[in-house]
Amino acid sequence: MINNEDFLDEIGDNHFSSNAKNPLREDAFELSDDEKIEKIKKDVENILQTLGMDLTDDSIKGTPNRVAKMFVKEIFGGLNPAKQPKASTFDNNYKYGEMLVEKNITVYSTCEHHLLPIIGRAHVAYISSGRVIGLSKMNRIVEYYAKRPQVQERLTMQIVQELQKALGTEDVACVIDAKHLCVNSRGIKDIESSTVTSEFGGKFK
Repeated sequence: MINNEDFLDEIGDNHFSSNAKNPLREDAFELSDDEKIEKIKKDVENILQTLGMDLTDDSIKGTPNRVAKMFVKEIFGGLNPAKQPKASTFDNNYKYGEMLVEKNITVYSTCEHHLLPIIGRAHVAYISSGRVIGLSKMNRIVEYYAKRPQVQERLTMQIVQELQKALGTEDVACVIDAKHLCVNSRGIKDIESSTVTSEFGGKFK
């Protein structure tokens, strides 16, 4: 008979989600960043102490604070809607009506099942319906949605939906090719495999 923890592990490895939103509680932003850092710092201290680590050692005594700041300010900073980049668009004065592709956008994200890195590249394309977006804005949108606990399928959908909203068109596509360290460094330990996801809207279907 499978126990509850094993069942949850099975669900996690299946990579399914009910929608394109990250599962956040209603009170997710009641604490300030500094308050979150202080709470996470204590949690990391407890984890390291439970593992038997000596937190008086010079090498690791600052680790709890570094990890807490990294979680809140860096790798999970995209959870905070206040950090969402402004997706400014402009009139398509050149009347360019073909596909525009921004290739090889760096993706650094974190698997929400094991909190291990997801590292890869995103390729994003759109066909203008009258508006265009600055090239760097596509990179910033990818970065914003990547900086949170994620599954790759959801990340791909979020990028497309954000650009569709900003550009006022369904004609947006995204392909992500990434390595998951939860596969590469643990479990099956397959260092060669990568995961490819795609989301196509409008004329790209």
